[in-house]
Amino acid sequence: MPGTDGPAVIRSTLRQQIADALRDEVLGGRLEPGQEFTVKEIAEQYGVSATPVREALVDLTAQGLLDADQHRGFRVHEHTLAEYRAMLEARGLVADGIFRDLAEHGARRDVSDALIAVRRRGEEAARAACAGDLTVLIGYDLRFWRELSALFGNPHLSDFLHRLRVKSWVCAVTHLRRWCESSGEDLRGVLWSRHTELVDALARREPCAAHEIVVEYNAHSLALIERLAAA
Repeated sequence: MPGTDGPAVIRSTLRQQIADALRDEVLGGRLEPGQEFTVKEIAEQYGVSATPVREALVDLTAQGLLDADQHRGFRVHEHTLAEYRAMLEARGLVADGIFRDLAEHGARRDVSDALIAVRRRGEEAARAACAGDLTVLIGYDLRFWRELSALFGNPHLSDFLHRLRVKSWVCAVTHLRRWCESSGEDLRGVLWSRHTELVDALARREPCAAHEIVVEYNAHSLALIERLAAA
């Protein structure tokens, strides 16, 4: 019946929009780790009812971005370095599976055109990284990996990797932005920017080369965040 399906679809869309907006707030550093808020506060901020807000907050809690407190509402999760290391390890394992699959079956599925499009996304991410533009980099980096993992053909695995990458960026961005604010320095020359090299290795169907690039990426990221956390 149109009368029953319509509102449900609208509410579902609003729920996702709110979840996406709050995720961007966390990635942008406007909602900081440990910061608390209530359903009512978010509903008033966005001018919507409490139901889709509560649903969005529950979704983000399930994704590990928020913590729920029955009596105080919600707060932004404070990721530890141990969690960050575990996320990098999990990211690497998932990426290796995707790389092997693309090397073995890429020609059969004819992903060459798709890799060209992914490479263009990687070029934008690399430019943002070299310029030290963290906000732009995060957007392009997430899209780069989202489109690359989609070539694997398993939406569940692609979604899992995307959530891992969002969580790892949430953890990293806190240290990166705080360092910029405290030191007065920018991030030029600090951020990883080898996205196009990774795509080129996959286009040549060289999963071992792609693996090494990601290993270097993860080692670079971990060393950087550990250094900034210690400082």
